[in-house]
Amino acid sequence: MGTPDVTLNNGITMPQLGFGVWQVADDEAERAVRTALDTGYRSIDTARIYDNEEGTGRALRASGLPREELFVTTKLWNSDQGYDQTLRAFDASMERLGLDQLDLYLIHWPMPTVGTYLDTWRAMEKLHADGRIRAIGVSNFTVETLQRLIEETDVVPAVNQIELHPYLQQNGLREFHQEHGIHTEAWSPLGQGQGLLDDPALAVIAKAHGRTPAQVVLRWHLQIGNVVIPKSVTPSRIAENFDVFDFELTGDDLAAIADLDSEARIGPDPATFDVR
Repeated sequence: MGTPDVTLNNGITMPQLGFGVWQVADDEAERAVRTALDTGYRSIDTARIYDNEEGTGRALRASGLPREELFVTTKLWNSDQGYDQTLRAFDASMERLGLDQLDLYLIHWPMPTVGTYLDTWRAMEKLHADGRIRAIGVSNFTVETLQRLIEETDVVPAVNQIELHPYLQQNGLREFHQEHGIHTEAWSPLGQGQGLLDDPALAVIAKAHGRTPAQVVLRWHLQIGNVVIPKSVTPSRIAENFDVFDFELTGDDLAAIADLDSEARIGPDPATFDVR
């Protein structure tokens, strides 16, 4: 069964379930992306700071899949922010990926204490207007940084990729996204390192559906409208994470998962994170 698409605010479509390669070495990323593409994933999410754009690009080329069937995302790292720096960083990422056009380019972190994200965004607007990027978006932006971006620039971000899982559901930010036509994309969707997949509430739901807790969490993301990019380098887990389209959580299931929200972060606070 193919992945359902979401339609972004500029009319292009994006697979709702993709494959992430955070913390995956370059050679391992090549193998993992090849496995993901063979499994049926068509959206691949990388970033300059992951140091695996080259391996990701090799996997895309080796797959033999038509370029129009693939949706490729990469991200601009913090040290590359600024108008001219962004243009140079984009060219470098494209060379590593071996692509002529990118589907989605994201500002990785807003770094509000540094204050360069507006100039960075204007460079991305130019790349988008020139047809080099099909859609532009952000990652880890807050309501405050999104509001300023919307008020002071011309293009509303298509996506905000944020930490989001049942222990950190980001309801206020998701509501803001919906009001402004921004799609929510979840990183660390399975709450790695927090024991989420051992939660008793998820175990009950998983048993009722004959699924794993990870499949239940991914299904939850899909049903509440998130774009989601689980990561794995294990072929069986890559396949398991893709096998989430032939069952549906009930209203009671969704309510039980909603009750798990404890606002517990895994990653840094985007309001203060400014590492470059």
